Amino acid sequence: MQAEDMEVPIINNLNDNGDRQRPKGKDVFKDQQKESESSMESPNLEFEYGDTDTLTAELSELYSYTEEPEFALNRDYFEEDFRSHAKGRRWIELTVEEQRAYVMRLLDALEVTDRDKRLKVARAILYLAQGVFDECDTEVDVLHWSRHNVFLLYDMGIFTALLELLSMEIDNNQACSSAVRKPAISLADSTELRVLLSIMYLMVETVRVQTEDDRPEWTAARETFKNELGSPMYNGEPFALLLFTMVTKFCSMNAPHFPMKKVLLLLWKTVLFTLGGFEELQEMKVRGRERLHLPPLPEDSIKVVRAMRAASPPASAMELIEQQQQQKRGRRSRRPLVKQDSLDTYNERDPFKNDDARDEEEDPEDTDSGIEGEVDPLDRDVIIQPPPPPPPLRPPTERVNFPKGLPWAPKVREKDIEHFLETSRNKFIGFTLGSDTETLVGLPRPIHESVKTLKQHKYVSIAEVQIKKEDELQQCPLTLGEEDVEETPAEMLYLGMLPNLSQYVIALLKLLLAAAPTSKAKTDSINILADVLPEEMPITVLQSMKLGIDVNRHKEIIVKAISALLLLLLKHLKLNHIYQFEIVSQHLVFANCIPLILKFFNQNIMSYISAKNSICVLDFPHCVVHEMPELTAESLEAGDSNQFCWRNLFSCINLLRILNKLTKWKHSRTMMLVVFKSAPILKRALKVKQAMMQLYVLKLLKIQTKYLGRQWRKSNMKTMSAIYQKVRHRLNDDWAYGNDIDARPWDFQAEECALRESIEKFNSRRYDKNRNGDFAPVDNCLQSVLGQRVDLPEDFHYSYEMWLEREVFSQPIQWEGLLQDP
Repeated sequence: MQAEDMEVPIINNLNDNGDRQRPKGKDVFKDQQKESESSMESPNLEFEYGDTDTLTAELSELYSYTEEPEFALNRDYFEEDFRSHAKGRRWIELTVEEQRAYVMRLLDALEVTDRDKRLKVARAILYLAQGVFDECDTEVDVLHWSRHNVFLLYDMGIFTALLELLSMEIDNNQACSSAVRKPAISLADSTELRVLLSIMYLMVETVRVQTEDDRPEWTAARETFKNELGSPMYNGEPFALLLFTMVTKFCSMNAPHFPMKKVLLLLWKTVLFTLGGFEELQEMKVRGRERLHLPPLPEDSIKVVRAMRAASPPASAMELIEQQQQQKRGRRSRRPLVKQDSLDTYNERDPFKNDDARDEEEDPEDTDSGIEGEVDPLDRDVIIQPPPPPPPLRPPTERVNFPKGLPWAPKVREKDIEHFLETSRNKFIGFTLGSDTETLVGLPRPIHESVKTLKQHKYVSIAEVQIKKEDELQQCPLTLGEEDVEETPAEMLYLGMLPNLSQYVIALLKLLLAAAPTSKAKTDSINILADVLPEEMPITVLQSMKLGIDVNRHKEIIVKAISALLLLLLKHLKLNHIYQFEIVSQHLVFANCIPLILKFFNQNIMSYISAKNSICVLDFPHCVVHEMPELTAESLEAGDSNQFCWRNLFSCINLLRILNKLTKWKHSRTMMLVVFKSAPILKRALKVKQAMMQLYVLKLLKIQTKYLGRQWRKSNMKTMSAIYQKVRHRLNDDWAYGNDIDARPWDFQAEECALRESIEKFNSRRYDKNRNGDFAPVDNCLQSVLGQRVDLPEDFHYSYEMWLEREVFSQPIQWEGLLQDP
C-alpha cells in the first residue's frame, strides 16, 4: 500500500538520523546541553502502572475546567425540584425508601417531551451521581455519597432510561445539521450529550471499582451491570458498539458537536469493565493454558515488571564530547554526567569498578579496546550458551531455572527447535527430516545437549494452539464439524465490531493524531476541542492561560483514553483468538499506526511526562467542597508539585506496548521501524527513568538491532547491555549479531497478504452464515421441489395476473435452444 493512500499522515520533517530538524550552530549546542542536563538530573520515577489512575483522578478528568460553572447549575436544578418534595429536609437525611421514591419521580419526569424540562431533570440526576456535594464537608464524603447514589440510580433503572435518551440525541439530525453549519462549535452545542454521558460515565466507573466495604447487594449489582454492558441487550449489540458509532460519526464530520473526550473515556471504561483489566487478563491467560493442557507460565509478567528497577539513560552526544575534552586535557576523573547503576551487565554489583574500561567503551570512535573486550564473550556463537550445569549436590530440576540476575526465564518456540535441527542435519548428515524434533541419529553429542537445553525452555503459546486448530478445521470442515465458540464478552464485542472494524480503527487513529502534541494544527483536521471551548473566548491573560492549560489537559486525556482502549482490545482479542487480534493489528498497520506512534515520541519526551497541565484547585471533587482561592498567573504557571504526570507516562507506556504488539514476530513490520529511523527516537525515550517504559523501549530496539549495522552496535554498547539484562532471551535468537540478514528479503505485501488470507478464511468459516452452501444436499425430485411451500406477501394474489403477464407470457422463450447442441 502506498504511503499517500493510507489514512493517517506519516512522519515528516525528520532528518537522516530520525531527529526533528533543528537550527544550526549555537542552538544545537544549547539543545544538547539541555538534554545532557535533563539526563543527569532525571530522577527515578515512583510510578506504578495499573488499569487506571486513582478514582478521584479518573473522576476529575471527566470534566474540563470550562465546565466548572455547571456544577452549581446541577445543584440549583436539583434543589429547586427537591425542595417541593422533601419539605426542608436534606438528601442525606432521607431513608433509603424515601430516596428511592424521589428517584422514581425523577425517572418519570425524564419521559416528558419538553427538551428543556428533560435537561433539568437530567442535571438533577447528575448532581445525585456527583455525590450531593453541597451537603458534604470533605472530598471523602462526596465520594461516599456518590457511590451510594450511583448504586441507587442503577437499581432504579436510570441507566436504561439514559440510554434511550442518548440514542435519541445521537439520531437528532437537527442538532447535527446545525452544528455542521456553525463556523465555531462550543460547549453550548453539546449540553444534553455532555450531561447524559457524564451520568453514564460516573455510573460505569463507580460500579466498576471495587472497595472493601461494598455491600453484598452492590457486589451482585456489579456483576449484573457488567453482564448487561457486555451482552447484546441494547438494540441487539453491546453498549460499546453505540459509542464506537458515535466516534465514527464524529470523525466523518457528520456530528462535530459530539463531546469526544467524554465518549472516549466512557468507551474505554466500558471495555475495561466488561472485558477486564490487566490482572484479570493474566488470570484468564492462566485458566486458558490449563484448559488447553499447556504447562503453566514461567513467571507472572506483572510482578516481574513491577520488581524491575530503572536504568540510567545511555550517554548523550553532549556528554561524550565533554568526556573527550577532559581526556584531551589529561584530567583523569570520573565523569559526573553518566550514572551507571544497572546498564552494564558485567559491572552490575560494583558500579564504580573498572572505570577505565567504561571510559573507553563510551567513545564511539574507539572501536577496538573497551567495546571489543565486552563483545567477545557474546560473539562466539549464534546460540546464547545455557548457564553452566549446577553442582551434583543440587536437585537436577534447578537446571531449568533462569540465571540469577536475569528477570525473565528464556523461551524457545517449536519452530526454533525445528530450524536448529534442520541446520544441524544439513551440516552433519546432508538431509533433513521436516518437523521431526525427536530423531537425533547421526548428530554429534554437543547437538544432543543443545536440543535438550532448547526443549527444557520450550514455550507453547495459546496462539500457536489456536492457529494449529484453525488449520485442522480448514482442512477437514465436514469431519470435524462445527466449532463450539464460547460467548465471551470479547467474542460478542468482536462480532459486533467486525462489519465496520476498519472505520473504528481509522477513526481512533485520526483522533489520536489530532490530540498528539507533535501534530500541527491544520484546517482540514478534526476539531476535538468542541467540548472544551467556551461560548465566549477569553479576554484576559489569566483566562487565556487557564484555557491553554485546559486544552492541553483535554488532549492528554484523549491520548490516554485511546491508547488504553487500543491496548485493551489488542490484548483481549489476542487471548480470545489470535486471528481476531491479527485483523485489528493489520487495520492499525494499514492506517499508519506505526509511524504515528513514532511521530508521537519524536518530541522532548521528558518534558511531556513532567508536563503540569492541571489546576489542582479546579479538579473535582476539590472544587465543589473547598472555597475557591483566587487564581493568579504565577499559581497557574507553578502547576502541581508532582514529579511527573501520571496520565502522560501511562499513555507513553501504552503506545510502546501497542507498537510491540504490532511488530512482534513480524519481519516486515520490524523493517518499517528501521525504515522510519525509529532507533534515535526510541533511544531518547530511554531518558525516562521508569523501568516498565524502558523495558518496552528496549524490546523495540532489540528486534531491529541486527539491521542497524555493526557501527551502531559498537557505539551503543550501554543500550545493548541493558537489552541483554532486561529483555527476555530467546536462546537461539541472534539479535545482537545479524548473521541471517541477507537470507530474509523484506517483502511487506507478501507477508501481509498471506496473513490477510488466513484471517479471511477464519472469519468466513466462523462467522459467515452461508459458508456451507457448497456442501448442502441438493433436492433432485421435481415433485418435491414443486411441492415446497413458498411464503408470498399478503397482497400477492391481487397482482398475480399482472405478474404472470409481465414475467411469463410477455417473455419470448426460445424452446429450440434446449434441443441445440451447446
